Amino acid sequence: VSRFPIPDSRRMRRLAIVLLAWGLANHAPSDLSGGYQAEQYGGVAVANDSSFAGLVARLSEEGGFFDSDNLVSNEATYLHVLGAMQSIGVRGGAYIGVGPEQNFSYIAQVRPSIAYLIDIRRDNLLQHLWFKALFALAADRDEYLSLMSGRPLPQDGHFRGRPVEELLAYLDSVPSHRPFVNANAKLVAETIRSFGVQLTDVEYAAIASIHEAFVQGGLELRFTSHNRPARYFYPTLRELILERDLSGAQGNYLVRDEDFAFVKALHGRDRIIPVTGDLSGPHALRAIGRDIVARGERVSAFYVSNVEFYLMRQGSFASFADNVLTLPVGPRSVMIRSLFGGLYRVDHPQSVPGYFSTQLLQTMESFVAEHREGGYRTYRDVVTKHAIALR
Repeated sequence: VSRFPIPDSRRMRRLAIVLLAWGLANHAPSDLSGGYQAEQYGGVAVANDSSFAGLVARLSEEGGFFDSDNLVSNEATYLHVLGAMQSIGVRGGAYIGVGPEQNFSYIAQVRPSIAYLIDIRRDNLLQHLWFKALFALAADRDEYLSLMSGRPLPQDGHFRGRPVEELLAYLDSVPSHRPFVNANAKLVAETIRSFGVQLTDVEYAAIASIHEAFVQGGLELRFTSHNRPARYFYPTLRELILERDLSGAQGNYLVRDEDFAFVKALHGRDRIIPVTGDLSGPHALRAIGRDIVARGERVSAFYVSNVEFYLMRQGSFASFADNVLTLPVGPRSVMIRSLFGGLYRVDHPQSVPGYFSTQLLQTMESFVAEHREGGYRTYRDVVTKHAIALR
């Protein structure tokens, strides 16, 4: 008998039970809405549907193009803001973020009651539905990484409770197992269908391609841009998981069982909502703000990556900032952004030698006040004014 078998019958039955439970939960009335009014976007009325799928549809707008796959983050510095966030007391409330998996580490840190993951790329929404399925099917972070990478675990549960470094070393040491990959790909697709989000056959094929990219790349998977090879200085998935904050502490959501369990539970309650939308667009971000207000919450953290760079370049930054004005914020609400300069180049007071990116933190109240006074004329203004010292 192989040490790396495809799921045995007991595990397959357990996954089937999980799948059935998620399907029933997502076809029953949800407690998320509190009676939303139907929204109009693009001349099409969105039904007053209080389910997870209804909320995804109601908050989203039409997708746009961005020239990267963005399957994993290219920000090795993503954890550098954690210490300052803890000092400020960024906790609970509503989280908003762009992009893929780095959001889960921020969510694990902030412990929000709800999170909205907004991105102009429709593929980002598809990828987060894939993540949601993995969280539904995996009992713990070990099974989650096994499903993600297509590499079966030993049947004795050896890695449960062990340091993440040991699990990653094991996954590095074994090849993907095609029968295991194929069996779980079917379970993932069925689980995504149970969420009720209306997807086309082309979109299901895109999800299958995302899954295959993680299987083929394994822990060596990196951020790539279209028609350009992956840059060697972008972090691998392995490096992202093992990254540390400025105090030297690990902070990825896969390091501690309790952090993974929190994100899994939030997903299980349909409180991580993927949204397709332009941050400077007329609908999505404002609709998220209305939803947060309806829940009686405030934004705790808004992770914008380096999207503002592109918005400033295309002349839509003011529209984005106007959208931010509509969000409910408080004195502990923060914006997390990323600045990309050059390899090993220290071009910002917060830059850390040896890193290609720089993570920045600002209170949302200072951002709103500066915008109202007309102070954001250049991208340099955005990344230098009111930046909170991280060290």
